[in-house]
Amino acid sequence: MKNLVILGAGTSGTMMANHLVSKLPKKDWKIHIVDQYKTHYYQPGFLFLPFDIYNENQVRKEGKKFIPKGVEYHQLKIEKIDAENNLVELENGVLSYDILIIATGSKIAPQEVEGMHSKAWRDTIFDFYTYEGALALRNKLREFKEGKLVVHITEMPIKCPVAPLEFAFLADSYFDKKGIRDKVEITYVTPLSGAFTKEYSSKKLGYLLEEKNIKLETDFAIERVDFENKKIVDYIDKEISYDLLVTVPTNMGDEVIEKSGLGDDLNFVPTHEKTLQSLEHENIFVIGDATNVPASKAGSVAHFQSETLTDNILLYINNKPLKEEFDGHSNCFIETGKNKALLIDFNYEQEPVTGTFPIAGIGPLKLLKESVLNHWGKLAFRWVYWNLLLKGIPIPFVSRNMSTAGKNINK
Repeated sequence: MKNLVILGAGTSGTMMANHLVSKLPKKDWKIHIVDQYKTHYYQPGFLFLPFDIYNENQVRKEGKKFIPKGVEYHQLKIEKIDAENNLVELENGVLSYDILIIATGSKIAPQEVEGMHSKAWRDTIFDFYTYEGALALRNKLREFKEGKLVVHITEMPIKCPVAPLEFAFLADSYFDKKGIRDKVEITYVTPLSGAFTKEYSSKKLGYLLEEKNIKLETDFAIERVDFENKKIVDYIDKEISYDLLVTVPTNMGDEVIEKSGLGDDLNFVPTHEKTLQSLEHENIFVIGDATNVPASKAGSVAHFQSETLTDNILLYINNKPLKEEFDGHSNCFIETGKNKALLIDFNYEQEPVTGTFPIAGIGPLKLLKESVLNHWGKLAFRWVYWNLLLKGIPIPFVSRNMSTAGKNINK
């Protein structure tokens, strides 16, 4: 009996377990999944927690209930991957593998910036990329009456690159609804040259910040947080003052990747961007936030990757060439506040453009245009996540590779 071991039972790992359990020959293969955490979080929901749009129970469930029968679940800490000997060292022993899927995700690392992870952490400095951070920020926002709110990105890559911008837009709506928007100055600070990660989107959608009176500071490479004087400082000594700093710290791969010597400087695993096979070990595959591929670190990307990776696992065990198929496909709803949202659809080569989605010429969703329907699409995705995506069920009308149908590619 051969072992296929999945490390991580988050979005990517759980999807792969559900995809593979019915496809691998049961007489030859045993599937294992390892994760130390009992709770599975709907991470896109962390954006809504600080604004009391979602509550705690809407973004967390017991992880084990999504692991299919036929997959052996180990709720244990992963200590190290011994890739040379095809072993995973766990807190209570060793698990051997014939094929390994790394789905260990990424984490925030506020300690990477001087003064960020200080005594002011979750007092005047907050994140919303963790469950605990989002809840703490919710409590802070409930009592915040006036002052300077700075929404800040440390460096790329990060999970869901548009989430910080969504946070700024939702903050604008939140304070407006509370009748104190004129007392809160919102500044969006990014290391990029524009508000959006894609150039066309920045040009097309720059009006949103002006419309909402959100100040934009670009090309800001943070050196340190002066938490005592409530300032962030970049490498050329430019300073931005805050009363409340909502930051996206450096995102890094799991510590086990560093301990195992399998990652780059940020602990992401060097991965073939189209096959999702490790560049260093042919029987190791990588998915989701754990990879270093130049695609967004987002749930939709992991969903599209999982379909290609499932095919490639089956090809690999049959000694057939792998599909160089994954094209970096990502789609994402972008909350713009006041019950509206945008929708973008893109891949490695194609930036977001206008058009209709998912059905060409029909939609019903519009790309790169604000609408109430897109907002409800964003909220509906939580149901899709728990009931379809995690279980490896295809999303109707949405293909793994980006379709150009219905898109204004040359405009």
